[in-house]
Amino acid sequence: MGIKGDVRRALKLVKDVRASRQAQRAVAGRLATQAPHPVRHFKIAVYFADGPVNIYQMRQWYKPLVRLAETWPVLVLSRTGGGTLKLFEESPLPVAYVRKVIDLERVIAEQDIRIVFYVNQNAKNFQMMRYGRRWHVFINHGESDKMYMTTNQFKAYDYSFVAGEAALTRLHKVLWDYDFDKRAIAIGRPQADYYTGSLPYTPDERQVVLYAPTWEGDRPAAAYGSIATHGVALVNSLLATGRHRVIYRPHPRSGVVDHDYGAANKQIIAAIAAANARDPAAQHVYDTGAELGWQLSVPDVAIVDISAMVYDRLAAGKPLMVTRPLNAAAEIDMAGYLSDCEWLTAEEAADMSGVLDDLTDDDAARMRLAAWVERYFGDTTPGAATARFHAAVTQLMVEWDRNALLHANDGEVDEHDVYHDRNDDSDD
Repeated sequence: MGIKGDVRRALKLVKDVRASRQAQRAVAGRLATQAPHPVRHFKIAVYFADGPVNIYQMRQWYKPLVRLAETWPVLVLSRTGGGTLKLFEESPLPVAYVRKVIDLERVIAEQDIRIVFYVNQNAKNFQMMRYGRRWHVFINHGESDKMYMTTNQFKAYDYSFVAGEAALTRLHKVLWDYDFDKRAIAIGRPQADYYTGSLPYTPDERQVVLYAPTWEGDRPAAAYGSIATHGVALVNSLLATGRHRVIYRPHPRSGVVDHDYGAANKQIIAAIAAANARDPAAQHVYDTGAELGWQLSVPDVAIVDISAMVYDRLAAGKPLMVTRPLNAAAEIDMAGYLSDCEWLTAEEAADMSGVLDDLTDDDAARMRLAAWVERYFGDTTPGAATARFHAAVTQLMVEWDRNALLHANDGEVDEHDVYHDRNDDSDD
């Protein structure tokens, strides 16, 4: 088994390198036909150092950032060939390919970047954070109680935009000597103002159930994925009733670490296709679309793993269940919503019809849900989070102007002389 695993990893590495080189050539071809970006135009940059497998982290911010760009022009800085190619295909925001540090420096010199947003904790973030006289702001790619959300890396940024009271409470427990009043700014969930989109099915009397599991994780403490433990049974249970419509939206990384987990994912996809072939009116959906909106707001019930999807759905204020990890080593923060959520065990997954009937008839569960929505996101009135997001950006722009004025007469430090690795040729 070990040798087979080594062979699979070696083959994957070769495949990834080949795909990277192909993507770089494709990006070069695209750039050769595009007009250059206007100089001194962009005020905000979104830094993305990942490949296409993590592009979902950018997708969550497309609509809020497009709206923000109406006031403060936004440019995406993309570091990998594969990621850039995908962004060229789908991003509604302009994209600059900055594979090498010297490319990054060129764009910084050409533009008037005052705020840099970061959607993840990629190690290459530090190649951007070296540049001062601009605000480096962690906006994350979701709100959750995963261990990822309590990392000391929050301190590396000038500011962090967080969802609300729950996020502040979570960070208070782990961050020492951190100025929460200044550096952590609560904005709610602006993405929830854009939970829209065209339905891929015709609504009828069926109960619509979203099942959106996360990937298997890369270590036992983060083993939150349920596809192999709950997923096959729960989807088969719902497909068999004739009165449910399943929306299956697995994490894009499902199966990248565990071959068996990937096989279970394929089994669910096949089961959905077979169910639709038997009964075309069922219109079950295997959803891999770039848009994430209606999937969170429309379904009657959502079943999700411990991930940002818990809180994306929570922001919609509608019934949800969270799968309880089977791996005892999986770390669960029981101080927040997970202390009071509706859990789904692996044993219950085979009888989803009865489980969902109990949930939807529970008035007390609905009241608890409303209280948690307020704690995590504050005011969820449509447009309220967007207004807080824009106000936070405006606040930082005012602070930028103030600092620029204070330092107007200071000697400028030539960053090209300070850092000697600007010609870094690191590959994707």
